[in-house]
Amino acid sequence: MRLRSPSMSELHAFAAAARLGSFTRAAQELCVTQGAISRAIARLEAHFGQPLVQRNAHRLVLTAAGRTLIDAVAEPLAAIESASAALLARDRRHHLTLSAVPTLASVWLVPRLPEFHRRHPDIRLDFVPYRRDEDFSGPQPDAALLAGTVGSWPALRTDYVIGSEVVPICHPERARQRHAAGRWREPAELMDEPLLFHNAAPANWQHWLQAAGVPNAAPGLATGFDQVSIIVQAVKADMGIAVLQRCLVRDEIASGGVVVPFDLPIRLSRGYYLCTPRERRDHPALNRFREWLLEMATGDADVARMRGG
Repeated sequence: MRLRSPSMSELHAFAAAARLGSFTRAAQELCVTQGAISRAIARLEAHFGQPLVQRNAHRLVLTAAGRTLIDAVAEPLAAIESASAALLARDRRHHLTLSAVPTLASVWLVPRLPEFHRRHPDIRLDFVPYRRDEDFSGPQPDAALLAGTVGSWPALRTDYVIGSEVVPICHPERARQRHAAGRWREPAELMDEPLLFHNAAPANWQHWLQAAGVPNAAPGLATGFDQVSIIVQAVKADMGIAVLQRCLVRDEIASGGVVVPFDLPIRLSRGYYLCTPRERRDHPALNRFREWLLEMATGDADVARMRGG
């Protein structure tokens, strides 16, 4: 049988907005962004093919279809939420769902997870699909490791983990040739090379150059990619130079697959953060994972080096 009902997250967003008369207040109550509420209700309206809410100067007003829908779903939603909370309360001490930036997960997090499971063998950790713009609407992880800057997620609880230290990397032969020619004596000379970059952070080159002593740097960028792993492969294919998080390329540097032409202790504002809805602050498994994760980050070799350890 083909289901005609919309998703639960959309119905919860609509019910909260209808009850509170505001997208903003609904977002605050559900610990998501106002945009997430707006998009969820837009999907509902597209699903039913008619408007459900109207805005006036002071608050949202339900249309006739909206009133019919809220009358039908308000009580069942409350019952489902109550049952879900009861079931989750039984399991939450021992189960955690996590979303993470894929490269950080594969290169930095997963190799450390055996230590987490050794300490906490009773906790089951499941990974759910990563969403770059995770707003904890829809099928929700308990927490997400996301890339951004301080203030990127005002509605969430955030903890900086790692990733603010960046280094330029290039093919070893490119570095050998430039040094043999008496070049690359100053970081500014890197601007003569093809500069590879991540599509989500095109300003990293400018920020790194400025921190490296090139105050008016205006680098011309060459090729952009949407994954760090692809950028690393492009560097190893000698397509150009990239500036990337040290924690993600440490093994490539150690193996000699890439080299660092200017190894400077430079940190940018962007990094990886553990993000969680504030309503999950008392989640036992999440709190134990958070404590362990921050301990791992504090003990990371690059973090210790930045602190002079």
